[in-house]
Amino acid sequence: MMESASGHVSIQLTPGQVAHVLREASDTNNLAVVLSGLQGVREALARQPTLLKDPRDSRALVTGLFLLAMLPPDGTYIRAAELAKSLDMSPSSAHRYLNTLVHLGLVEQDPGTRLYRLAT
Repeated sequence: MMESASGHVSIQLTPGQVAHVLREASDTNNLAVVLSGLQGVREALARQPTLLKDPRDSRALVTGLFLLAMLPPDGTYIRAAELAKSLDMSPSSAHRYLNTLVHLGLVEQDPGTRLYRLAT
């Protein structure tokens, strides 16, 4: 366990411990639980929209991860247009990605408001 100058405490896990935590979280079928533990990954993805430099990388996969990372971790809803704007993509593209994530059960859409959030 380490404490930073800002007073934040961090705990370093071994790869085996991380795998165990992810397995346990995935057994609950709750993506929000899994992603809530990846705040550092969320922040890195949000800061690096031009992450892809290697042509062998999957642009579609990274875009989907960006969308997941931009969804509020507290379970609140957000508009597709807001996500699109934050990722500098067209609203129709964001909607297409979000539809896929909804069909996979990773994201939920409120039928009344048509807003999106991480699946619970």
